[in-house]
Amino acid sequence: MADSSYEKPDFWSRKAFSEGYPARSVYKLKEIDEKFGLLKKSSVVLDLGAAPGSWTVFLLRNLGGGSKVVSCDLNPLSKSVKGENLVFFQGDLNEASIREKIKAEGPFDLVVCDAAPLTTGNRTVDTARSEGLVEMAIYYAQSMLKKGGNFAVKIFQNGDQGRLLKNMRDIFTQAKGFKPVACRSESFETYLIGLNKK
Repeated sequence: MADSSYEKPDFWSRKAFSEGYPARSVYKLKEIDEKFGLLKKSSVVLDLGAAPGSWTVFLLRNLGGGSKVVSCDLNPLSKSVKGENLVFFQGDLNEASIREKIKAEGPFDLVVCDAAPLTTGNRTVDTARSEGLVEMAIYYAQSMLKKGGNFAVKIFQNGDQGRLLKNMRDIFTQAKGFKPVACRSESFETYLIGLNKK
C-alpha cells in the first residue's frame, strides 16, 4: 500500500518545524488572518481544540503586549508552547466546569477552532462528527465573543455548511467559507469565518 502524503513531511510541515511551530496548521490561520484581518493587537483570544499548539503559538507571537490567549484541549499542548499571557485548560469543551473556567477568562475578541474529530475513515460519520465540533465552537462564539468579535472554525466539507453559515449569519455581520492554500490538496477540510459579531 502506498504511503499517504499525510505521513510525509510536506513543504508546510518542514516550514512549520523550522519556524518553531508544532504543526503545519499554523499557516492556515496565518492565511485566514491575512485575508480577513481577524487578529487585533492587545486582544483576548480563545483557541478551542488547541493541541499541539501551533495556532496558540501564532497568536502569542502576533497579538503583542496586553493580549491574552486562552487555549483548551483534551490533550496537553507541546512542551515548547509557553507564554506569560497564556492560560491553558486541559479538558472536554462540552463539560460545564470547563465552560465556566473559559467564560471567566473572557469575554473574547476572537474565537478560533481548528479541532478535528477522531476520524473513522467513514466520510459520513467523520463529517457528522466535524459538524458537532463546529456547533460546539459556534456556541462558544455566540456566548463568549464581544460585540464586533470574529470567529474561525474548521469543518469537513460535504457537511451541512449551508445551514451552519445561515446560523452564523444570525450572529455575525458576515459569514463565509474559505479554504486556505495550506490545506492539503486531498483534504476535505475547509473553514467557516464569522466577522463582526452583532
